Amino acid sequence: MKFLYNIGVRAYWCAIVVTSIFKPKAKKWLLGRKNIFEKLEKEVPKGSIWIHAASLGEFEQGRPLIESIKKKHLNQPILLTFFSPSGYEIRKNYKHADNIFYLPLDTKSNAKRFVEIVEPKLAIFIKYEFWYHYINELHLKNIPIYSISAVFRPSQIFFKSYGNWFQKMLRRFEHIFVQNQSSLDLLLKYEIKNASLTGDTRVDRVWDICQKARIFPIIESFATQKPILIAGSTWQPDEVILADFCKKNTPLSFKIIIAPHEIDEAHIESILKIMPSNLNIVRYSKVENHNVAVADILIIDNIGMLSALYRYGKWAYIGGAFGSGLHNTLEPIAFGLPVIFGEKYQKFEEAKWLVENGGGFTINNLEGFENTIEQLQQEGSYKKASQKASKYIEENRGATKKIRELIIIN
Repeated sequence: MKFLYNIGVRAYWCAIVVTSIFKPKAKKWLLGRKNIFEKLEKEVPKGSIWIHAASLGEFEQGRPLIESIKKKHLNQPILLTFFSPSGYEIRKNYKHADNIFYLPLDTKSNAKRFVEIVEPKLAIFIKYEFWYHYINELHLKNIPIYSISAVFRPSQIFFKSYGNWFQKMLRRFEHIFVQNQSSLDLLLKYEIKNASLTGDTRVDRVWDICQKARIFPIIESFATQKPILIAGSTWQPDEVILADFCKKNTPLSFKIIIAPHEIDEAHIESILKIMPSNLNIVRYSKVENHNVAVADILIIDNIGMLSALYRYGKWAYIGGAFGSGLHNTLEPIAFGLPVIFGEKYQKFEEAKWLVENGGGFTINNLEGFENTIEQLQQEGSYKKASQKASKYIEENRGATKKIRELIIIN
């Protein structure tokens, strides 16, 4: 199995090399790892706490723990690594980590060299990160390894008939902190006992964002006269539904803020093209004081605002659930917004809870969206859904504190 794993890792590397010819993201993935060991040797102090996140979402999941550790151990160096450019490029200047790098490819030689250079005091992997050679090398060096906010399902490779080799990785962790009871039950079923239920650290992060949410004068000027639907992290199928709704329901009884997942010029132009021409649509980058207050739709064409924008909304539509997967529903519900999303949400515990308890609503077409909006415009239905959305946050805060108390840092 190790042989097949190594082939898979090498094949991934080859695919990245080929893709980098025409994909900027893949090119950044390669360039970010150039001369990385020389940089590690020069910049990273031995005995750092090593924290690894795949991408931006996982980083946000681990962020409360990073900041909790740094607050209590001010002089303890922290090394933060990313697998993906979408995490590294956005957070490469994050002030609570002393060093930030890409993670070298998971080969035996890379893992051995990395661990020998860094000599981490301990390692923390966030959610789905399970790299065999790094885990094995840390284990051989008796360096404690922790997994936080992990989620496990029967369909994962660990629990297949051929999954014993992969299960060995899980047994080498000092402790695995899982998000939900079903994950813990699954681990215990396979006699993996170095685990406990602590919850999702993202809840602590979005609660903190909610309490410190920035104020945007332009958004306040826009948010006049009518309530606001925030459409966050949208993709093309989500935008088509929004556009078709606008065509059928002009004049709109509410305003819309669209913050698409991709903000390149071609994508922004595609949104403008499908929207009805009789609506007043403004891009955030081109707002002027005299036009934003009368606009029907505001398109956010930058990165970094969305999490704070939910403070201005009454409802939220979250994109991604008609494609690869639902984006962040925790951010809007931290502000008490009922959430609407597509049909691919089953991998997200909070989304399942919201649908089952009436704080979230799943749709599969325009008609479903129209019916849900009509329902949520009724004050009684809205109030009930908003209370359920807030309840999830209230009942699931505190994972960071639980984990922090169980990770021993000398």
